[in-house]
Amino acid sequence: MNRERCADGCVRRDDPPTATAPPVGRWVLVELPGPWGPDPLRLTSEGVAVTPFAGAVGARVLFIRRPGRTVPGRRRRWAFADSTPGSERISWGEFDDPAELAGIRPGDGVASERPVYLVCTHGRHDLCCAVRGRPVAAALAAARPEDTWECSHVGGDRFAANLVVLPHGLYYGRLDERSAVEVAEAHERGLVLGPVARGRSSVPAPVQAAEHFARGHLGEDRLDRLRLVTVEQVERHRWRVRFTGPDAVVEVKAGFHRADSPLTCAGSTPGTAREFELVSVSGGVGPGAGG
Repeated sequence: MNRERCADGCVRRDDPPTATAPPVGRWVLVELPGPWGPDPLRLTSEGVAVTPFAGAVGARVLFIRRPGRTVPGRRRRWAFADSTPGSERISWGEFDDPAELAGIRPGDGVASERPVYLVCTHGRHDLCCAVRGRPVAAALAAARPEDTWECSHVGGDRFAANLVVLPHGLYYGRLDERSAVEVAEAHERGLVLGPVARGRSSVPAPVQAAEHFARGHLGEDRLDRLRLVTVEQVERHRWRVRFTGPDAVVEVKAGFHRADSPLTCAGSTPGTAREFELVSVSGGVGPGAGG
């Protein structure tokens, strides 16, 4: 009997994607065509070369490639992105020799105002990422060819197909070809597509959860409208989060449950998942909320 894949189990259980974005504030993207092994950061010359810079600036390294065949003979690209709320930015550079990546410094590259859509297709890390990610990457590339890349492991394999939107660090999960394009269209209008949003990587999970519940309460889907004021841990697994623009105070608590199957295809035993519940929310609807 074939074992259930992790993304299939996620869909069957209807695992909520809310507040599952891993903590990442800065990113280094490195173009690496061709197949990726299970650990390209340690096992490629590109990964070895860029690791000191990424470590110095506290960035996560993702390898990227264009969906479909790679055009030979052109220079490869790298990027540095900062997802700090209110200061989001991304800059791009080029390289020929992987050794050049060791010379990257903050401020290098050419700033870009275009969004970047990264679809995880890292099948050697988790098969679901390839099976579900590649069709999504192809569909998104057909609609946004200059802005779409396949990328290496981003976390949350069970939510494949996963999409990360830079420079904002927005995670989306359980996408198909249609919903991925809808995410891009919404993002370019300055909106968050709430039902498939996993969260904003630059803030901790309790804040991601609170933002989700605040948006639902306020009818607010504009990307940069809710701004974090404070987050207070009031109990071991309970937090109070305050937002402004419109104002909202949200209390959330975390619970843990044992899934009935592994949370990754590489797992051998059922995993434990964390989910957030809304305790309370208060605040008025701001002018123009809801987009």
